[in-house]
Amino acid sequence: MSLVLDAAAQDLLFREARTANTFTDEPVTDEQVRAIYDLVKYGPTSMNQSPLRVTLVRSPEARERLVQHLAEGNRSKTAAAPLVAILSADNEFHEELPHLFPHFPQAKDAVFGERPVREGSAALNAALQAAYFIIGVRAAGLAAGPMTGLDFEGVRKEFLDDDHTPLMVVNIGRPGPDAWFPRSPRLEFEQVVTTV
Repeated sequence: MSLVLDAAAQDLLFREARTANTFTDEPVTDEQVRAIYDLVKYGPTSMNQSPLRVTLVRSPEARERLVQHLAEGNRSKTAAAPLVAILSADNEFHEELPHLFPHFPQAKDAVFGERPVREGSAALNAALQAAYFIIGVRAAGLAAGPMTGLDFEGVRKEFLDDDHTPLMVVNIGRPGPDAWFPRSPRLEFEQVVTTV
């Protein structure tokens, strides 16, 4: 084995983990979500930016409003999931940089003073953090169903504001009956990695 992480953990996080399409009705608690965040907040980002924002959709009314903005094939999955999270990028993340990147507090204005620069950086780094979040859901013994089939502008207007850009919706819970599609192929090492 070339990996330090034991095989069971590798399976939990990657090999056996799948995108869930159905869930049981077992609730996902705030304590579980806090534990997930408290783990994944340590994932690396550029200049320790933390632009990811998580909006938990718990009330039936909010769930109904969200479902209207999803692609048809995603609606029933989200309507039935125990918990749904909207993951977004905070385009004003730079306001936290003096605290998060204290050895270069001037980065807030020197690097990220212009909105287009912030938006590009927020999108990239929040996407990294969204991937960590999905792995964190798996580390909690839960399944994630991330989806990008949605009306992004509709979700932004309904749940966020002009400073936040939605990235995806993630259904979270324990997998239910027939939760998985067959495993799709993956590219092999030789198809992906080159050495120069």
